[in-house]
Amino acid sequence: MDFQVLLPKIPNSPVYPWRQLPNQYKNCKEGDPDWEFSKSNTLDNFASWGLVVNSFTELERVYLDHLRTELGHDRVWAVGPLLPLEDGVVGSSSRGGSSSIPCEQVMAWLNSRNDNSVVYVCFGSRTALNTKQMDVLVSALEQSGVEFILCVRGLDERHVGVGDDRGVIPNGFEDRVEDRGLVIKGWAPQVAILKHRAVSAFLTHCGWNSVLEGITAGVVMLTWPMASDQFTNAKLLVDQLGVGIRAGENIENIPEPSQLAHLLVESVSATRLERVRVKELSDAALGSIKGGSSDKDLDEFVERLPRCCQN
Repeated sequence: MDFQVLLPKIPNSPVYPWRQLPNQYKNCKEGDPDWEFSKSNTLDNFASWGLVVNSFTELERVYLDHLRTELGHDRVWAVGPLLPLEDGVVGSSSRGGSSSIPCEQVMAWLNSRNDNSVVYVCFGSRTALNTKQMDVLVSALEQSGVEFILCVRGLDERHVGVGDDRGVIPNGFEDRVEDRGLVIKGWAPQVAILKHRAVSAFLTHCGWNSVLEGITAGVVMLTWPMASDQFTNAKLLVDQLGVGIRAGENIENIPEPSQLAHLLVESVSATRLERVRVKELSDAALGSIKGGSSDKDLDEFVERLPRCCQN
C-alpha cells in the first residue's frame, strides 16, 4: 500500500509517499502500549511550557514561526547547531563516540589530498546497508574514480541473524581502491572529516545531526534517506534549501551504479550551484552562534526559564 500524504497546513505544503512516514504513525493502533506511549510523548511536547530545538533561525525560519503560531506563544528557541566549532580536531574528533581509527591517521590521509576532491560516505550509527545497497555503492565508488572516505557500520551483535550480511564490504574492493579510498569500519571522526579542506561532498542518510554537521562544514550533500525523519530532512536539503542532490531512498529507490557514480563526480564539481548555496548557509550557521540568532535565543531562554518554575 502506498499513496501520497499531503500536509497542507505546514509551510510549503509538503507531500510524502505513505511509505516514508515514521512507523509510529503508520502502525498506530489505539490501545497498543507503544503507540499510546508515542502519542503521549508527542502531546506532552506540545503542551510543554516551551520548546528548545537544535536548529537555527536562518535554516528553518518559516517552520519555527509556524510552531509559534500553532502553539499560540513565542516560547520556541532555536539554539543550534550544537556541535564542536573549534578550529582543531580535539573535540570534533570524538563527537558521538570514540573513533575506530586514530583521527590523526584520517587527517594525514586527507592532508595528502587536493582541496574539495574527496567525498565522505556515511549512513549514520544505526544503518547497515543490505547486500544490494552495498553492491551499488561500492560499484559506484569504483566507477566514479573519485577520492573518498567510506565509513561502514556493521550490525550490532544482538541484531545479527543467520546469514545476515548487512554492512559487509565485498571482497577485493578495498584492495582495488586503496590508492584513492579510505575505508573505516566502525565509528569515524565525522565532524573533523567534514570540516577538512579536502572534503567536497557528503553522501548521507540525512539524520539531523549529520545534516547540521554537513551544512556547518559547507559541503554539498548527496541524500539517501533510510527511515524516520530522514525523508523530511532530505526534502528540506534538496527541494527547499537547494544544498543537496537526491541520490536514493531506502530500498525502494536504489540508484543504478552508473547513476550514483555520475552524482559522485558531479558532487566534487566546482560549478555546482549547491556548492554556492551551502557556503552561504554555512556562513549563516556559524554566524548564528556568537552574537547571532542562536546566541540570542539561548540568552532569552535562560532569562525566561525562571518564569516556568514560578507557574
